[in-house]
Amino acid sequence: MGQSSSLPEAPAEHSPREISTSRRFSFKTVAIASSSTYEDSEFYGEVTQGRDYTSDLPDECLASIFHFLGAGDRKRSSLVCHRWLRVDGQSRHRLSLNAQAGLLPFLPVLFARFDSVTKLALRCDRKSISLDDDALVLISIRCKNLTRLKLRGCREITDLGMATFAQNCKGLKKLSCGSCIFGAEAMNAVFEHCPALEELSVKRLRGVHDGSEPIGDKITSSSLKSITLKEILNGQCFGPLIVGSKNLKTLKLIRCLGDWDTVLEKLGNGNRGLIEIHLERLQVTDLGLSAISKCSNLEVLHIVKAECSNFGLICVAENCKLLRKLHIDGWRTNRIGDEGLIAISKECPNIQELVLIGVNPTSLSLTAIASNCQKLERLALCGSGSIGDAEFACIAAKCVALKKLCIKGCPISNAGLEMLAWGCPSLSKIKVKKCRGVSAEAAERLRERRGSLTVNWDAGEIGSMDASGCAGGAVESDVEIPVDHVAVAIAPASSNSPLALLRTKFGVFSGRSFVPCAFRRRSGGQSSSSSNL
Repeated sequence: MGQSSSLPEAPAEHSPREISTSRRFSFKTVAIASSSTYEDSEFYGEVTQGRDYTSDLPDECLASIFHFLGAGDRKRSSLVCHRWLRVDGQSRHRLSLNAQAGLLPFLPVLFARFDSVTKLALRCDRKSISLDDDALVLISIRCKNLTRLKLRGCREITDLGMATFAQNCKGLKKLSCGSCIFGAEAMNAVFEHCPALEELSVKRLRGVHDGSEPIGDKITSSSLKSITLKEILNGQCFGPLIVGSKNLKTLKLIRCLGDWDTVLEKLGNGNRGLIEIHLERLQVTDLGLSAISKCSNLEVLHIVKAECSNFGLICVAENCKLLRKLHIDGWRTNRIGDEGLIAISKECPNIQELVLIGVNPTSLSLTAIASNCQKLERLALCGSGSIGDAEFACIAAKCVALKKLCIKGCPISNAGLEMLAWGCPSLSKIKVKKCRGVSAEAAERLRERRGSLTVNWDAGEIGSMDASGCAGGAVESDVEIPVDHVAVAIAPASSNSPLALLRTKFGVFSGRSFVPCAFRRRSGGQSSSSSNL
């Protein structure tokens, strides 16, 4: 140091056996000579041998880096040193456990390490014995700040265990349970002790049956915003809770037995702030549909295999002027047609997404929709025997804002498909599935004429008609659908992703490879499972 003309001595050579494997971050002492371009100033740097350079990073920064790791990489990184193990445990807010009974002895140690968990998922398969009430109570004591809980297949947890859990975790905001045996008593305890609960999702709750007590009849929830009930034997016992939740925004009723018209009538009279309603495979008639039409702020409506007709849909159109998304599956009764759709086109100009399954619109209703609904961006027509080349020509000529289109099981031909070569100027993606009149050559010609258009074509056998393949791409939907089509064109991936920017900013770390794949984002499967919490 201090002699600018002196050169650094060559470092001593060491055999590989003399280098300790524990010194992951050590480097040789190297003096850095000043550059000739900076003759007026002298700069010297020295890298001290044996130093852990990650020690200069604050715990918060190290924890932020850990969040970009996949599950496997994060586990391996936690084994690097005691500090990384501690930071990893303290920065994990989301935890998913295989909730078998054998996990009980390890719970104290597990939650001593992960002491900041706020989102917890407990899953147990059908062939195993799950954690019981004692385990759930222990978790509630260790995780006082728990805000989200998901239970799947935890058949050993009873009403008593859920009641004690609710008393200890009063800050719970989201509860999702499926294939469990507790019932109405547990649900009432949760609403009594967890006033901040905002989202409730219940699927196949075995303890809710015909003799169950009403849920939420003595409690008025002001925080509950979303209720989802799936495959409940006596879902009507949730009626008092649904009607009494004055700030409810989303209601999804899916494959729940019993007559729902009475519950919906009370809901329409008491809560008009609902934004999203799903009625899927329910015993609902026009009486119930006209009742929810009183929810004037309604924006999203799904009617799937319900006993509704044009009359109920007209009531919705006349009162719900803000409707943006409408899904109709009329395969059970096929009582919705041009009359109801024309009413939607006249009264609901803000429609952006329209899915029609087993509905037979003609060019009359399609012309009205295309002319009046100028904001229509996503359209799916599945199993509609009335959708031919003439109707397709109407879509191509008038749907100027359409971006995504799905046609499945409709009698269109190559000539109808090729009309899109000059129509729908905003179209970016089209899916054609199980339309026997359309060939691969026509799909290829369409792709050649509109190079920016992604065309997916599949000429599979016509089976049961649903939104499979359409919901995943041409139309945004909550249903996960495997894509089994032949891709004619694939859109390129963007190179300006947040991941690329992060790699550029933290290139100093990636250059030294101090952790493999340090900035790899979580996989799509992990993110989807996490979103359910």
